[in-house]
Amino acid sequence: MAMDAIDYRLHGDDMQLVEIELDPGEAAIGEAGSLLYMEDGIRMDTVLGDGSAGEGGLFGKLLGAGKRLVTGESLFTTVYTNDGQGKRKLAFAAPYTGKIIPFDLGRHGGALVCQKDAFLCAAKGVALGIAFQKRLGAGFFGGEGFIMQKLEGDGLAFCHSGGTVLERRLAAGETLRVDTGCVVAYTPDVDFGIEYVGGIKTALFGGEGLFFAVLRGPGTVWMQSLPFARLASRIFAAAPVAWGGGGAGGEQGGLLGTLFGGKD
Repeated sequence: MAMDAIDYRLHGDDMQLVEIELDPGEAAIGEAGSLLYMEDGIRMDTVLGDGSAGEGGLFGKLLGAGKRLVTGESLFTTVYTNDGQGKRKLAFAAPYTGKIIPFDLGRHGGALVCQKDAFLCAAKGVALGIAFQKRLGAGFFGGEGFIMQKLEGDGLAFCHSGGTVLERRLAAGETLRVDTGCVVAYTPDVDFGIEYVGGIKTALFGGEGLFFAVLRGPGTVWMQSLPFARLASRIFAAAPVAWGGGGAGGEQGGLLGTLFGGKD
């Protein structure tokens, strides 16, 4: 199945959205809950799996849906098809502050490995699969577990990253050590491993965790400056504690409440 050659435009800076233009008969797939708007004439269908060419018959659909379930995504994907006579537009919005990265899979060898929750939308025909970490250490300590998402095809796919995105091309044998949560995506030829930061004092008090993701070229890596887990931990740390107010005063109030027996 040939990929639909969709046109797109990115809007915004820190809270981006991608606007896709479909010719008559063209279609796009989107992650559940990511749609911002769609124009009249676009038909929306929910399908089992990802609707790609690899899902022939019921067994193929169940297999595709199972892959999405393993990566923590919904069993179903929404397909948006232009049934009108002219061009129609629809848009997908990023779930939190960051950048939307357009990937032309045909320019990256037809495949890309990304975080489980990074996928936003794609041209119909792009297959959403799974990629298993080859090393036990990378699976346990790599920040994304044993399973990551694999996008396959020769069309456009869009992923979301937190904060600012940095693309880095690695030469053969070139090594890059990255915070485990900051790896958004990489081409399949990149060797992905895990390395202990070294030194008990550094590991306990350095504030950078116990492990680095080690990426070795050749290949291309995309990194994010603000992983959602880091953002969520900062919000949680700043949130009011039990029986307290907000900010520093809330922390003091919560602490005093705990010391002197809780609520009145």
